[in-house]
Amino acid sequence: MPHSASPFTRHAWIDPEAVFLHVFATAAHAFWLDAGVDAETGWSWMGAGSPAGEVGPSGVDAARASAPDDDGAGAFRGGWVGWRTYEGDGAWLRVDAFLAFDHASRRLFVFGDAAAAERLVSVPPADPVPDAPARGVASARVSPDRYAELIHACRERIREGDAYQLCLTTRFTVPGAVDALDVFRRLRRASGSHHAGFLRQGGTALASVSPERFLTVRDGDVHTHPIKGTRRRAADAETDRALAEELRTDVKERAENVMIVDLMRNDLSRVCEPSTVGVDRLLEVETYPSVHQLVSEVSGRLLPGTTIGELLSATFPAGSMTGAPKQSAMDILAGLEGAPRGVYSGAFGWVGDDGSADLAMVIRSVVVEPDAAWVGAGGGITWRSVAASEVAEVGLKARSPLAALGVDVPPGW
Repeated sequence: MPHSASPFTRHAWIDPEAVFLHVFATAAHAFWLDAGVDAETGWSWMGAGSPAGEVGPSGVDAARASAPDDDGAGAFRGGWVGWRTYEGDGAWLRVDAFLAFDHASRRLFVFGDAAAAERLVSVPPADPVPDAPARGVASARVSPDRYAELIHACRERIREGDAYQLCLTTRFTVPGAVDALDVFRRLRRASGSHHAGFLRQGGTALASVSPERFLTVRDGDVHTHPIKGTRRRAADAETDRALAEELRTDVKERAENVMIVDLMRNDLSRVCEPSTVGVDRLLEVETYPSVHQLVSEVSGRLLPGTTIGELLSATFPAGSMTGAPKQSAMDILAGLEGAPRGVYSGAFGWVGDDGSADLAMVIRSVVVEPDAAWVGAGGGITWRSVAASEVAEVGLKARSPLAALGVDVPPGW
């Protein structure tokens, strides 16, 4: 079925950051799905929308998602942009007018909003984002020693056969009001990725430089890209290559990744045609500004009539954020963590009117609320896990988002 695309016009290329600051920065309900600073491939989308509640695109038929019209204007032609929390609550914006930036061809498309096109004529360059004011040290939900105790508890449940892997997480909080857009601008410059995003819905904003694509839906095919395995970057090129190779060959990291690949194969098989679920990539190292990641890819052909809601029910939360077996892992983690995760460990992105979709995991992110901001971080625990290494990995993952807030990771992390 063809896209129900809004009419669009072409416009000369303008830096997306400058456009968002000039056109959408003050909108109460706005989004900027970002391909990264100086990106040479991929797409960025931005605009404002109307709150559409929790249901949003749940009833859209994902199996009928068709290829975009051959007009070069990108995959998203209008629909919904938003997030879904780890616990399954949705918060979506209805989007009918927006801007689409093709970084490869350096073309800008204006969908359905003549007023926005007029405002593009006078977009000034983006001013440098101000440095974050020093705010001391973040408040940790648990101490490093307590987190190490929870790792031991995870290993005991694994030893007892209740799980094979558990994705244990925690939270770091910064009290007080912050400028969420400035936080995102700092974060994308320090740790940009191909699936970054800034979403504001009323009093809550999400600033993310997620490297993990959760679900993409095109032409009735669905892909998921689980990440398990992390190493820091090094300034020295030889050391950096050695760290990437260490990640690629680490027995624990490889086993952890394969467990999640098997879990996602099982999840997709619930909504995909028999014999179509397969592994497209296995255990490949992807490199980002602050970390190396071990990434795989699983795909399948959706059963006719499968809705976005049914797809999310089958796959959510993502196995990379729960562990395996999924339900047992979630039950164990709820007891150990003792508090909801909220937006962290959920997913954000867009769902089109035609059933196509592109959703990323909410990791490497800051959630900004009126009186505080917080950062979630965690890692997969297996029987081979070493507590000191797992604690250090949490600190590594939290460091860049916290730096965008002007705070340090607490001692011991």
